[in-house]
Amino acid sequence: MGNIGERFKEFFNSFGQNWLGYLLQFILIAVVFYYVFKILITNKGGKFIAVVTGAIVISGLAFALTDNDKLSQELLLIVILMIALLVFTMFHTEIKRSLLDSNVKKSNKKDNFTGTGVELIIEETVRAVQNMSKKDIGALIVLSNENLPEGIIESGTVVNADITSQMIEAVFYPKAPLHDGAMVIEGNKIYAAGCFLPLAQSEKLPKDMGSRHRAALGVTSVASVTAIVVSEETGIISIAKNGAIRKKYADAADIKNALSEYYWSDLTAEGKL
Repeated sequence: MGNIGERFKEFFNSFGQNWLGYLLQFILIAVVFYYVFKILITNKGGKFIAVVTGAIVISGLAFALTDNDKLSQELLLIVILMIALLVFTMFHTEIKRSLLDSNVKKSNKKDNFTGTGVELIIEETVRAVQNMSKKDIGALIVLSNENLPEGIIESGTVVNADITSQMIEAVFYPKAPLHDGAMVIEGNKIYAAGCFLPLAQSEKLPKDMGSRHRAALGVTSVASVTAIVVSEETGIISIAKNGAIRKKYADAADIKNALSEYYWSDLTAEGKL
């Protein structure tokens, strides 16, 4: 305990001379751990927070008890690097999405619509997806909260059209100019179509996975969105979220649930209803 007291006494004696350096270090460490904890909490990594906190406390005690300043600093650096590496390994997809979500396209739409309007939109979208599935027409629909990177929107064509089954099917009609790209829905509008999305490149993915499914996994890895995919080869409907296929062989109820979650959960949280 006497050693700890001496270390704190030395720290406070030198604080007046090096206060700016200490302040910058404190801000840097605070920002780093704020974002680490935010990512862990957002992705239900609460138990891992206890591990990180314990490692910080132990390394801090080691720093205070060790007479060799160089050794204690190296120990603290190693612990921080190990924590950073472990967090990145476990949550690399979530980290990528959190970082890229900061560079987003904002349209600042203020369109308000009623619950009845939402139900009609859901019915029209479900009808369109099922019709395209029956006809083996490929489609990729992204449900966005205005949080896609600007490059994705700029790669397509801004449509800003009402959501109807006829309009959705017209966009993905095989001979239509925008059918190869993704459709972006924002609120009660088809905001853009023909958009090119980043493709997932993981070696763990099946080799026969098509480009639409890879694009769905790619976009849901870099942004907090939901993607609905219709396979052109089989007509199978899939739903992707958080960089993974959450539902394969989706039926009408699954599509409606995904749309309901988008409108009644995400948009309500944004204050758009």
